[in-house]
Amino acid sequence: MKVLFTVKYDEEKINMVKDLGYEVIYKSEKIIENTEEINTADVLVTYDSFSRLDINQMKNLKYIQTTSVGIDQLPKQEIVEREIIVSNNRGGYSIPIGEWIVKSILDIYKNTVSFYKNQKNKVWKPDFTTKEVSGIRVGFLGTGTIAMEAAKRLKAFDVEVWGVNTKGSIREYFDKCFSTSNLDEIFKSCDVVVASMPSTKETIGLVNKDKFELMNEGSVFINIGRGDLINQDDLIDCIGKFRGVALDVFEEEPLSEDNKLWDFDNVIVTPHNSWWSDKNPDRVFDLVYNNLKKFINNDNLKNVVDLKRGY
Repeated sequence: MKVLFTVKYDEEKINMVKDLGYEVIYKSEKIIENTEEINTADVLVTYDSFSRLDINQMKNLKYIQTTSVGIDQLPKQEIVEREIIVSNNRGGYSIPIGEWIVKSILDIYKNTVSFYKNQKNKVWKPDFTTKEVSGIRVGFLGTGTIAMEAAKRLKAFDVEVWGVNTKGSIREYFDKCFSTSNLDEIFKSCDVVVASMPSTKETIGLVNKDKFELMNEGSVFINIGRGDLINQDDLIDCIGKFRGVALDVFEEEPLSEDNKLWDFDNVIVTPHNSWWSDKNPDRVFDLVYNNLKKFINNDNLKNVVDLKRGY
């Protein structure tokens, strides 16, 4: 069985894959193109090679393993029609993103941005508007692995954690969960709202002016899900009510220089960076390796994606 890698791993890791019984082909996705050899691959391990690679020419392809969490780059129609299995890296970035959420809440409650600015300008200026996070209520739109990793860490700060999922099923580290039909409870009752849902036809534009107006004065909004979960113009219109807003994802990336979000003192902008960690490469390879092992042994794979649902 042949596996095509478009992401590079060292010789030790490649040998581990070969020991499973695979013939390994490597070609960087920056230069990859369909060739007779590449078209014989049974498995494709890739981040995003689909702008250069035509999977319709890969007649043996049965399984695609993405090293990304998102699947927007996939040629979904062809994959569904051919019933190719797709597995993603769901959960692979949850720890660093969970840490980023905690960091953002602390930044906003402790006014760290203004302290850093004062330090840079050598200004000694005490600030008595900082607040404790102990006892606040944080609500997550989505209770997947990212939200769970953040919730686990927030419990150490004595934070009450609420969440929203399809059926309102309770999750570990959550004090209360609501169904999506009761979504407004999160906006009305939480001090901090964190958008951590995937982008689907049901969630695009879900957080709009109506939702922002439900939130309390001095509350906090954070988005690490997808940029299109929120109506960005509506957020800008409501920006004055928030103690702070932290955004790592945007409708269009990179964020244009003339976008108003850069200019607000209560907004933290980061360049879609929350997912990165020095431990990511090893964590991703562990998933790839274990799924390749399962696939060659006809076992159930981890993180199989339902392309019709979008996650």
